[in-house]
Amino acid sequence: MNANPGAVDWDAVRADLHGLHLITAPGQRKQLSKDFYWYSPILSAQLDHCVADLVVKVSTEDDVRQVAAVAARWHLPLTVRAGGTGNYGQCVPLEGGIVMDVTPMCRVLDIQPGRMRVEAGARMHDIELAARETGQALRMWPSTWQVASIGGFIAGGFGGIGSFRHGILRDSGNLLRARIMTLERAPRVIELHGDEIQQVHHAYGTNGVILDVEVALSPAVEWLHCTALFPGYRGALDFGIAAQAPALDIFLLSSVEARFSPWYQSLGERFPADRHAVFTMVAPDSMAPFRALVAGHGGRISVAGTEPELRAQGLPPAYECAFNHTTLQALKADRSWTYLQVAYAAPFEPAVVERHLRLFGGDVLQHQDFARVAGQCCTFGILLVRWKGREHQYQVMREIEAQGGCRIFNPHVVTIEDGGMKTIDAQQIEFKQRSDPMGLMNPGKTRGWRPALAARC
Repeated sequence: MNANPGAVDWDAVRADLHGLHLITAPGQRKQLSKDFYWYSPILSAQLDHCVADLVVKVSTEDDVRQVAAVAARWHLPLTVRAGGTGNYGQCVPLEGGIVMDVTPMCRVLDIQPGRMRVEAGARMHDIELAARETGQALRMWPSTWQVASIGGFIAGGFGGIGSFRHGILRDSGNLLRARIMTLERAPRVIELHGDEIQQVHHAYGTNGVILDVEVALSPAVEWLHCTALFPGYRGALDFGIAAQAPALDIFLLSSVEARFSPWYQSLGERFPADRHAVFTMVAPDSMAPFRALVAGHGGRISVAGTEPELRAQGLPPAYECAFNHTTLQALKADRSWTYLQVAYAAPFEPAVVERHLRLFGGDVLQHQDFARVAGQCCTFGILLVRWKGREHQYQVMREIEAQGGCRIFNPHVVTIEDGGMKTIDAQQIEFKQRSDPMGLMNPGKTRGWRPALAARC
C-alpha cells in the first residue's frame, strides 16, 4: 500500500483513469462509501468518517481492468461496492483510496436450464425476473433483493430467502462458476468452478474483483405467502421444527415473537400484539398439510396468498417479515434498538430461546430463521437488542454463548473472522496472495492478511 497516501498525485490518478465515470464531489463520495452498518451503533461510531478519495463507476470488464491496473500502479486501496445493503461495513473504505461501483455491470449474459450467468452488479430482483421468463427461479436471495446485487450477495452474504429449501450459498451446487479480476499492474482473469468459489465467497471483496457469476436455478413456483399465528412463542418454535418434515415444500420459514407486531402495522389484526407469528412461503401442493400442521399446533393462518395478491391488499410478502428485514422494520420506527445474530446448536432446542426470554426480558426480542446447511436443518436467530452501550451489548453476547451451544455471529465488527468465521480461512488468504499480491483490496477487513505477506511490486 502507498506508504504516504497524502503524497498521492490524485490529478495524475484521475488522468490515468481517463474515459471512466469518476465521482469526486464530497457528498457523492461519502454516500458511495457507506452501507447499512448503521444498524450497529458501534460500527456507526467507527465508520462514519470513512470516505473514499475517489469513486469510479465501471460498466465493462475493460473498465475494471483499467481501474485495477491504476490502483496497483499507485498502490492505492481499492474497495468494490454495488447495492451497499450489507450490514457490516463490507464496502466501507477504511483507508480511503478508490471505491469502484460495479452497479452498471448488470447484464444477464446467459440463461440455460438449471443455470444462469450474470454480471456482478446485477440486482437480485432483476435476475429473478429474467429467470422467471424461462420458467425458472433463483434458489435464494437476501430480503433486500430489490437493491442487493449478486456480486455483493456472494462476497458478503451467507444465505437468505430460500435457504430453508436449498441450503446456504456455501452448499455444493448453488454457486457454479465465477470470474475474478486480479489487482496487479497487468490484471488477469481467474475462473473458479464449483467449490473453488469458496475462495472468494464471503471474503468481503478482499481478494479479487468478481466480474460475473453463474448460479444454479430451480423450476419456478408460485409461492403462497402465509402468516401463521400462535398463542405462545414455544408453540411457534415447535411448529417451525415440525414444518421441517420432508413432505412439505417450503421456501421460507421464519418466526418472530409478538413484541415485533407494532413494527408491522400494515398487517393489522393479521399480526395482533397478543399472538406470535411464523412467516412462510409454501408451495400450493403443500397448503393442505401445512394448514393441518398449523391447526395441530394450536395456531391459525391469518394471511395466505401469492405476492401479487398480498400487494393488492397492501400487505407485505413473507420475505419482508424475515431475516434482517425484521431489524430494518424496527429501526425505521425506533433507533434505540440494534441486533445480534445467533447460530443455535443442532438439533435446535426451543428451551434455549425460552431461557433467553426469561433472562433478558424486554432487552432482547426473539426472531428465529430456519434453514438447511449441508442438508441438515439448522436454526439461526436475528435478535433485536435494546441499545444500552457497548458493554451491555457484549454482556448479552457472552450470556448467550455461555449456554445451549449458541454461537454469536457478531454484526458489530468489520473483520470477517470476528464477525462469524472465528478462524482465518487459509484458502482465502492463499487466493489473496495470487489475486491481490500487494494487499490493496478492502484493507482492514480480514485479520488473515498481514503486511509481511504483501509482494513488493
